[in-house]
Amino acid sequence: MKKIKVAIIGVGSISNEHIKGYLADSNVELYAFCDINGERLKMMGEKYGITRLYTDEAEMLKALPELDAVSVCTWNSAHAPCTIMALDAGKHVLCEKPMALNAKQAEEMLEAAKRNGKLLMIGFVRRFGRDCDIVSEMAKNDRLGEVYYAKASYLRRNGHPGGWFGDKSRSGGGPLIDLGVHVIDLVRYLLDKPLATSVYGATFQKLGDRSNIKVAKAYVSAGAGEGKTICDCEDLAVATIRFDNGTVLSVEASFSLNMGKEDCSVQLFGTKGGVKIGDSVELYNETDGYLSNVTLEGKTGFHGGAFAEETAHFVNCIINGTPCRTPAEDGVELMRILDAIYRSAESGHEESIAR
Repeated sequence: MKKIKVAIIGVGSISNEHIKGYLADSNVELYAFCDINGERLKMMGEKYGITRLYTDEAEMLKALPELDAVSVCTWNSAHAPCTIMALDAGKHVLCEKPMALNAKQAEEMLEAAKRNGKLLMIGFVRRFGRDCDIVSEMAKNDRLGEVYYAKASYLRRNGHPGGWFGDKSRSGGGPLIDLGVHVIDLVRYLLDKPLATSVYGATFQKLGDRSNIKVAKAYVSAGAGEGKTICDCEDLAVATIRFDNGTVLSVEASFSLNMGKEDCSVQLFGTKGGVKIGDSVELYNETDGYLSNVTLEGKTGFHGGAFAEETAHFVNCIINGTPCRTPAEDGVELMRILDAIYRSAESGHEESIAR
């Protein structure tokens, strides 16, 4: 069978996960790299043995009509223009999260995919985690009953990635759009993707990137420091989201917060049981009239192999027409939610989500 030819647009840190996934896939020929940073482009080409290297996406797409697909791994502000250009060139696209800077851009991306008849998949990698599969099975087997409340946290104490992540013109926002998008989407997916009807949100810009702290940063991203270094995004965001099925989600995300143990978790509360996704999966229910807590054995949390499963799914969708697990429509819905949270934070009032 003919291998599909895939290019990477943006070879910063997250691209390594895509690259490793494609290199491990016998159905893929990793064909070209594109990045505006020529020095990093050369380094990544040498690291992975890629010789077709371009600093301009339009030039690459024109020079390589044989390309089948691309992964867009740029900073957020380039997601929409890069994706639309690739789709208009007849390529399938796997675009990293968040889909765009706002819902308007996301809708334009979706329209480009439709008019070109190409797949646009969004990098909601948490849907490919082992924990997601386990809780999906629990919900299918009615272990939870009706889920009416959920909590989602992605809190870092000193975890500002630096560089473009703090530049709103390139990132679109701070921890809400970078981290909160992961856990909000995971909750929606586990609840069979209800639509949000309204949100109340608040954002805070108090601690910044904590450059005064005398320890090494744990979350600095390769290539994040290009260009001007500013920090004009929130460092904490909180929100309450109402869905059309009656479920309410409380979400919080931070880069910098005076807290103890950092927290990345999702909790679902149902009429028959509750579940927590963290380092492992924990089920809370009743057994013969007693409250019981069950911690599943083995490695049941999110795992690094999820990225390889994500790229393999992308390839499978292209080759076999498999229904996409993370379609562009879901990315548009997430951007509508994020837009509404930022609007609410600015207005100080609850914001409705119109469609």
